[in-house]
Amino acid sequence: MSTATGVGSLTGTDYGEAVRLVLGELPDLPHVPELPGRGVTAGMTGRGLAVVEGLAADLQPAGWRLTDASGVDHRRARSQLAQDLDTVEELAQGYTGAFKAQVVGPWTLAATVEKPRGDKVLSDHGARRELAQALAEGVRTHLADLRRRLSGVDRLVVQVDEPALAAVVAGQVPTASGYGRHRSVDLPEASAHLEWVLGAITEAGGEPWVHSCAPQTPWSLVAGAGASGLSADLDMLGPADLDTFAEALEAGRTAALGVVPSTDPAAAPSDARITERVQRWLDMLGLDPEVVGERLAVTPTCGLAGATPAWAARAVRLSATVARNL
Repeated sequence: MSTATGVGSLTGTDYGEAVRLVLGELPDLPHVPELPGRGVTAGMTGRGLAVVEGLAADLQPAGWRLTDASGVDHRRARSQLAQDLDTVEELAQGYTGAFKAQVVGPWTLAATVEKPRGDKVLSDHGARRELAQALAEGVRTHLADLRRRLSGVDRLVVQVDEPALAAVVAGQVPTASGYGRHRSVDLPEASAHLEWVLGAITEAGGEPWVHSCAPQTPWSLVAGAGASGLSADLDMLGPADLDTFAEALEAGRTAALGVVPSTDPAAAPSDARITERVQRWLDMLGLDPEVVGERLAVTPTCGLAGATPAWAARAVRLSATVARNL
């Protein structure tokens, strides 16, 4: 049977309510919710820096910046993550099965965090290498913490979020001035940094997925870097990407398809219509839903932070219904 899960972010500020939603509606693969509506320390970059080990950061007017010592906002981000995991641990007592957590990827982190003297980490070869390795080390510690808290979980998926990867390899990330663009990162280096983080997840006993809902994400690079799960907005996949996803499924990896709108649609699609769309996609690739089974996951197209509370809850339930239909 296909599974359903969330991309990660949800709308609102009540963390306990978010955890209860994913545990109740996504029983096959619940996830650690992210609520960026609570402020910058709970956003993707702040959350990622809370996991990074051995590097300090602070929040500046221009955004997050690496520093000699952790500032109050960096300490707050770490404290908030620990409190959130306390809530997950409490509400998931007795839970057994699979569970998913998310962490920002090395290239998205390098494209959103500044060096101590300004401009993005992305602009400095040594700095981006150091940040990626610190993230890989932090992920190991993070997984050990999750395993201790979720002792009944026998399958721990860690989704690496890389929405900026496409822009990084295409040389489309703006410089600090906004007038220029950072040079593109060559593909071997892009792959190597991703491999460090995905390898750390595997070594710690986790199952590494990579998610992006950005167009032109280099999925063949992601697959080659060791991702055992590929998670994307189905609308953003080109012909070559479809081959990569088909090959992943045939090789026993997971494909998580974003097919449920992540913001309130003008007219809500029915579960039957979405199910038919996924079936058509599988048929086009020559894949049988029954053979693919639980290696196919259904998700919203992206995070649900921009949805209304009503639609966020409905999107989660709709994902679960489509998975059951399949």
